[in-house]
Amino acid sequence: MLFSPRKYLILLIPSVLSLSSVCASADTLSKTIATESAIQKSAIKSQKNIDGLDDRTRKMLEQFRSVTRQTRTLLTYNEHLQALLASQEIEKVSFEEQLEQIETTQSEIVPLILNMQKSLEQFIQLDMPFLPEERKLRVSSLRDMMTRADVTNAEKFRRIMEAYQIENDYGNTIEAYRANIELEGEISSVDFLRLGRVALYYQRLDGSETGYWNNTDKRWEGLSSEYRNSIRQGLRIARKEAAPDLLTLPVPTAKEAK
Repeated sequence: MLFSPRKYLILLIPSVLSLSSVCASADTLSKTIATESAIQKSAIKSQKNIDGLDDRTRKMLEQFRSVTRQTRTLLTYNEHLQALLASQEIEKVSFEEQLEQIETTQSEIVPLILNMQKSLEQFIQLDMPFLPEERKLRVSSLRDMMTRADVTNAEKFRRIMEAYQIENDYGNTIEAYRANIELEGEISSVDFLRLGRVALYYQRLDGSETGYWNNTDKRWEGLSSEYRNSIRQGLRIARKEAAPDLLTLPVPTAKEAK
């Protein structure tokens, strides 16, 4: 049996058409997959960009909050400094006023200190001659200090007041001490008994002679032997070797004291 060539051609055409459709579908699918893959890659990249932007935004927010806190802190500190400056300005004005007063005080206190020093020196010269070396040394030290530039006026005033206080205390105490004295042209070592500024007595170390200072005539005078034991007892009391007791001793009269 023989086939007709025309029929054969007709059968081949549908097969060719079917293969072309398959190829076209495959190509479309590939393009679709490629497009989908590109979209996914783009989405991943976009997500990464979004994540990066989110991190930067978070950091910027943290920085903003930190800067805001610092700003508030600085504002509070600035207010505190303003208050301090206002207070310091008030103190500055006060200090300027005090400096002006100090300059006035300095010009007034120097003559006062000098007069006090001279008065103390004169007072000691006119006073009873007890502890002469110690008191003269104190006066000499004060006199030398007055001309020293390295000693402040405040220190000079303190020292002169200290000397006045020491002299004042002499009037409220009794004291026994040993020193040299000139008697009848001879230097002798004797015991002195001072009763405040009321009286000043002496007694030789062997008790052979007793006397007192006559502040009116500015000289030493002897006492009768009847006062020997009283002076000796007074020396023991002043040295705290005996309990306080009444003593019978001659004292200058009010007229003599004047």
